[in-house]
Amino acid sequence: MRIIARKTLQDFWEAGHADAEQPLRAWFAEVSRAVWRTTVDIKARYPHASIIDAERVVFNIGGNKYRLVAKVWFAGQAVYVKFVGTHREYDAIDVSKL
Repeated sequence: MRIIARKTLQDFWEAGHADAEQPLRAWFAEVSRAVWRTTVDIKARYPHASIIDAERVVFNIGGNKYRLVAKVWFAGQAVYVKFVGTHREYDAIDVSKL
């Protein structure tokens, strides 16, 4: 998968969440090598990910300390990082509007 908005990940760990750097780098590396055709493929590798709809997925990062919301374009093999944040920040957003 091609990941769009890698800078969003880096901005997050540089903005005071240094402990998220390694988990986000690991997620990035793993997803970059993935070939996902459906949400079933995502759940097979990330059983704790939350499938919001046909395009949006919420991943637990850093032992579920952080949340990452991604929009997945299966046909184009792309993942667009829409949000990375703490649980409190995540609770304040409407994921369906990202």
